[in-house]
Amino acid sequence: MALCGLMLTVAGGAEAAPRPDSTASSVVTPEMMKRPVPEKFKRKLVRLVTNEQPGTVIIDTNNKFLYLVENDNRAIRYGVGVGREGFGWSGVVRIGRKDEWPSWRPPEEMRVREARRGHILPEVQKGGPDNPLGARAMYLYKGNQDTIFRIHGTNQPWSIGLNLSSGCIRMNNKDVEDLYARVDVGTKVIVVGPGNKQGEVSYDDRGVDFLRTIFGG
Repeated sequence: MALCGLMLTVAGGAEAAPRPDSTASSVVTPEMMKRPVPEKFKRKLVRLVTNEQPGTVIIDTNNKFLYLVENDNRAIRYGVGVGREGFGWSGVVRIGRKDEWPSWRPPEEMRVREARRGHILPEVQKGGPDNPLGARAMYLYKGNQDTIFRIHGTNQPWSIGLNLSSGCIRMNNKDVEDLYARVDVGTKVIVVGPGNKQGEVSYDDRGVDFLRTIFGG
């Protein structure tokens, strides 16, 4: 079961797609859906001081950033969308499996709720450009147990940088494809968020690594 797809209510129109609640408004407006992704949430090479090992993924849900830790206090920083109020979480998990163009299984409670509104959801939606899970999904496990949370792409790129999901971490499709290619099954993922269940984690984002951005390496 995946909780990541969300039915959208568009103000002034019919229910057309999943309805999330944002931190700014309980209604997604047509203007919001035209929202460009702010520059700070675009993929960046940054200087990140941390004691976590290279290859670790750190997700800062407060600031809407995902870091892939590299050598020498460096990281790749991606902008993400995270869980809306009441759906935030924290903890230390691992990538248990990966999937390209994953299918989506709406939870039964979501299907029942939307059926009452006259919107019939499929039991399974096959992967593709219209799928809420986007181009790639990395399934987060605690031990051998699927947590039902994922890092995945989205067909709603305007949602990056907002609190919209049912707890999953969403990335724009180009970024999730990039991360997917860089991490393996078994990768450690630290989600820093409500409840502090991730424990102590040290990381200090010192901004864009301009020399590496300009000259590469």
